[in-house]
Amino acid sequence: MLKTKLTDLFGIKYPFVGGAMMWISKADFVAAMSNAGGLGIIASANYKSKDAFADAIDRMETLTDKPYGVNINLFPAMTQIDNNDYLDVMADHGLKIVETSGHHAPEALVGRFKDLGMTWIHKCVGVRYAKKVEAMGADVVTVVGYENGGATGRLDIGTMVLVPVVADAVKVPVIGGGGISDGRGIAAVLALGAEAVIMGTRLLATRESPMHDNIKKSLLTATELDTMLVMRSLNATHRVLNNGAAHKCLELEKEKADFAELYEVIKGENARLMFDEGDVDKGILACGQGVGLTHDIPTLRELFDRMAVETEQALSRFAN
Repeated sequence: MLKTKLTDLFGIKYPFVGGAMMWISKADFVAAMSNAGGLGIIASANYKSKDAFADAIDRMETLTDKPYGVNINLFPAMTQIDNNDYLDVMADHGLKIVETSGHHAPEALVGRFKDLGMTWIHKCVGVRYAKKVEAMGADVVTVVGYENGGATGRLDIGTMVLVPVVADAVKVPVIGGGGISDGRGIAAVLALGAEAVIMGTRLLATRESPMHDNIKKSLLTATELDTMLVMRSLNATHRVLNNGAAHKCLELEKEKADFAELYEVIKGENARLMFDEGDVDKGILACGQGVGLTHDIPTLRELFDRMAVETEQALSRFAN
């Protein structure tokens, strides 16, 4: 049994947390993560109104009775409405797990988290930021290493170093990730001092993932060499799948194109169309190096159960 401080705190079977992903982490997919024994995190930024978000939470309640969390996004460009509106809906539904992520700590929201009795997870990029939010009252901190898909932060530190230095620096439990796609990686992150593991890329290649089959198949054929870094010139470095849109973005960056031209390549609408229509080169796809360990498309329950067995096997290898 993979029991940790965070399986107890969250009331979940496995110490597996789903990354909150734009266009992807909506009710049906997130509920499937929670039903499979992990902690699903619904991305509030997917909903452009308070009513739409409330409808998503109503939908969650028909799909699962397991714990799940809500990500409150602090990146100004991705904030659809006042984050207090999302919190109002969470309060109305009695939700108790909130995750925040962005360039800054959520000073204006912490008081509400505490008043509502929420468990607050903050996702940050390194020791200094983890210590800051711990002092502000964060209950859990999440860090992901440079191998991860999506925003890589500004420090370029790999998972093998980032997780233990943060675990050593704070007293609250740590969720760690970055490049984790199987039980061996989960065992490693737990051994480094984390109490749970966050995953994103590996969960995309599952039956419940709301992406076109063409995209899922492209992940199966990708190797650990098939990711690249883009948007560094915008101070917003992202690790993404090596595809046509990513190469176009990098080409424009080298030409010092203006933001308006870059935006036409990197905008989220392109990614949404890619996920819906299956054109692998249409948009930017956040993708970690762990894609090289992705070889099948199971259900989330099959994947989590398999990962749990692999983790226990990895942790017991040296017991004798």
